Amino acid sequence: MCGRYWIDDGRDNVELGEIIEQVNHRPAAGPVKTSGEIFPTDVVPVIASSKRLAPEAFAMGWGYGLGDGKRIINARSETAADRPLFRDGMRQRRCAVPASHYFEWERSGGKKTKYAIRPEGSGLFYFAGLYRISDGRPEFVILTREPAQSIAFIHDRMPVILPRELVADWTNPQYDAGALLRHAVLAVTHEKAQVDGQLEMVFP
Repeated sequence: MCGRYWIDDGRDNVELGEIIEQVNHRPAAGPVKTSGEIFPTDVVPVIASSKRLAPEAFAMGWGYGLGDGKRIINARSETAADRPLFRDGMRQRRCAVPASHYFEWERSGGKKTKYAIRPEGSGLFYFAGLYRISDGRPEFVILTREPAQSIAFIHDRMPVILPRELVADWTNPQYDAGALLRHAVLAVTHEKAQVDGQLEMVFP
């Protein structure tokens, strides 16, 4: 599961800074959130395939809006290709969502502990996602999978994290989604997080 994530401001990461700059130069329907804690419905930078089949940064809203006012923000990678809502996305509308870490909550004995999670040694990484155009606006969901062993005690799902070198292939509809998903990153680290997202304690 992934219900919140964090984007650094891009000052210390050239790759992220370039993504933010590219998004800021594109027209968008409303303000784009390019740093801080990201919530469902926020419009944020997302990497998708251009008409030339090259990965480029676009602004998209997090979550597929449904007719009843609800919103779906995640999709199970194991079944997305078979579900009508996500089938087209798996075939030809895949995206990669840049993040600095994501948040998950461990629930134990009536207490919730917030963790910040990210790949080991990574300052910037990408979620595997799908997108669609709804009422003229692009919106995306994040794919999830069974958790890495190191964080299974926190939650029974985790987002699919792409190796950086597979971002271009993932966003290119000419490549098979199922084959690429088998290369998802499972080496992750977790840290306790304060309410505002700042890290306070590193686990071994």
